[in-house]
Amino acid sequence: MSHKLKVGELQEAYRTDEEIWRIFTIVLSTKSVKSSTYKFALMKALIENLYNVNEDCELTYNQLVYTFAKMYWNLVVKNNLLEHNSNKQKKAKVVTVIKAIQQRYFIPDDLMFDTLDDSIQLELTNKVKAVMKENVFGALYGDTNGVFYAFNHQVEVLRLHPTVHQFMMKYQRLIIYLTNYHMAKMIDSLNEVPDTNGLLNKIESIAKRTSLKPFEKLLLSYFDSCCFYCQKPLKMGIRETHVDHFIPWSFVQSDQIWNLVLSCNQCNLKKSDKLPFRAFVDVIMERNEVLRETGDSQVARWMENYRRDKVGLLYEYAVRNGFDGVWGPG
Repeated sequence: MSHKLKVGELQEAYRTDEEIWRIFTIVLSTKSVKSSTYKFALMKALIENLYNVNEDCELTYNQLVYTFAKMYWNLVVKNNLLEHNSNKQKKAKVVTVIKAIQQRYFIPDDLMFDTLDDSIQLELTNKVKAVMKENVFGALYGDTNGVFYAFNHQVEVLRLHPTVHQFMMKYQRLIIYLTNYHMAKMIDSLNEVPDTNGLLNKIESIAKRTSLKPFEKLLLSYFDSCCFYCQKPLKMGIRETHVDHFIPWSFVQSDQIWNLVLSCNQCNLKKSDKLPFRAFVDVIMERNEVLRETGDSQVARWMENYRRDKVGLLYEYAVRNGFDGVWGPG
């Protein structure tokens, strides 16, 4: 009954990669009781927030809940995948919550989570947080024997074991793939999916933001309208403005302003899923220092857990995860 726990203490002993892999594979296997897709969704939320931890490897419940709610909204509403519980007599509570809010506000099926009104997002995430406190945080904690993280419902903070945090960054690409695969496999078994081949793509893309326009407007308000890579002026038509993930989204799995740059369409398309030349790391680090000094409260909130070496660290872990193809303009 670990899912009923309100506090979970961390087993602080050092763990080798082999020991962590053993626990991780058990979580994904049939040895771990999975009556719903919740554990996969929490694992995906942890992965998406790996680079949002503070110096103590802590994440707030609000950070994790936002990701968790966004994933389920896009699965349930946008993709009409309603079954997430092996108990056919009872819907997963997160599905009930989402469908109730959709019906109350007459929200159409094609509306993505990021486009919801802020007040609706807040109401939804608060209700989803209650579900996670009751059924999610303690459940995955129990399956990992307290090795992966500690949690406390009263202060609403989850603290990753530093060794596990490093492990997840080191093997991030493989962990993402395995989690997505097993989540898709379970959803497939619970739903009548017309296109099974497309299901994994849906699972992979549920964290994507619908539009990066807010970031574009903000970056244009503080920096010249020129491409971060080729430095040519940005304009409509031949070189329209794009917002590019400096470290590819397929690795970061989230939209962080410190990892977003203004790019022309030509550079953005050519760069695609590659890392930029390493020399650009210093450039974006200096750019981010300018952002930190803007005094803008919204920017400050987005940069809350940013450290100067974060992009460089991210770049190195991306290389270790197989992003060895680099690109530069010219």
